[in-house]
Amino acid sequence: MKTVLVTGGAGYVGSHCCKAFARAGWSVVAFDNLSRGWRDAVKWGPLIEGDITNAGEIAAALHRHRPDVVAHFAAYAYVGESVERPELYYRNNSFGTLVLLEEMRKAGIDRLIFSSTCATYGIPMRTPIDEEHPQAPINPYGWSKFIIERMIEGFSRAHGVSAVILRYFNAAGCDADGEIGEHHEPETHVIPLAIEAALKQDRTFTVNGSTFDTRDGTAVRDYVHVDDLARAHVLAAEKLLGERGVHVYNLGTGIGTTVRELVEAVSHVSGSELRINYGPPRPGDPPILVAAPGKAERELGWIAHQSDISRIVETAFNWYRRQL
Repeated sequence: MKTVLVTGGAGYVGSHCCKAFARAGWSVVAFDNLSRGWRDAVKWGPLIEGDITNAGEIAAALHRHRPDVVAHFAAYAYVGESVERPELYYRNNSFGTLVLLEEMRKAGIDRLIFSSTCATYGIPMRTPIDEEHPQAPINPYGWSKFIIERMIEGFSRAHGVSAVILRYFNAAGCDADGEIGEHHEPETHVIPLAIEAALKQDRTFTVNGSTFDTRDGTAVRDYVHVDDLARAHVLAAEKLLGERGVHVYNLGTGIGTTVRELVEAVSHVSGSELRINYGPPRPGDPPILVAAPGKAERELGWIAHQSDISRIVETAFNWYRRQL
């Protein structure tokens, strides 16, 4: 049985990927310090409590389980926090990955899937965004991931590491079976915040910006269901077992949804009208972020089958309602 070590396996996307790997017949080991993950999200294999910045803890996990592939999700991912405390992001995300790469090299493990982000592109020069679009991050979170991508390329040239770099657009939705979901503290993601406003009548949902040059004045984003993201990681692992090198893919649908359209979808699924407040756009917020996902379809055989906005909202709403 093939083994995957999932760093950040107790987090939102990481836990969904653990489930996808287990369903595909892999032995799954989660590695997480639980600072932003959840113990009860680890259901498909053992949990090793450890920190990616701790070389000894990473080395012990690698030597004990000898994974065929490492799927690397462990990272801080709040843009605003990264601006206020960049040291957290460069130490945990960038330095932590350097530690991981070095311990993988020492252990003779040379296949990595990296959870990257469209934030490495910065303000888009064109949409939809393909993998050749220039990368120019505008915040420390995006820079921390950009730096990691360059480190992976360097380790590939120097030490023969093979990797698939997956640049997510907007991860959204929850496990269709309801076993795991999206849980952040604090919650900053737009769909959970909209659902909270639908479920709790004392909550108001804030739309950040209503005068963008878009079809209804609100920002357009490419929402991709977390189960679709998880399936992409399994396909990436299979590719790494048979092909060397570094491969980069955007994961999105190629279809943008405005914030107003998202609010309408939440209202329809919940049967509740949201209380809306319109605020200014966040600094540096681009009007449109939409992926060109054709390369992932051609080379991985990946299509975002579950990422219709109604499906995304339905799975997220069902999970959140069960948590009340």
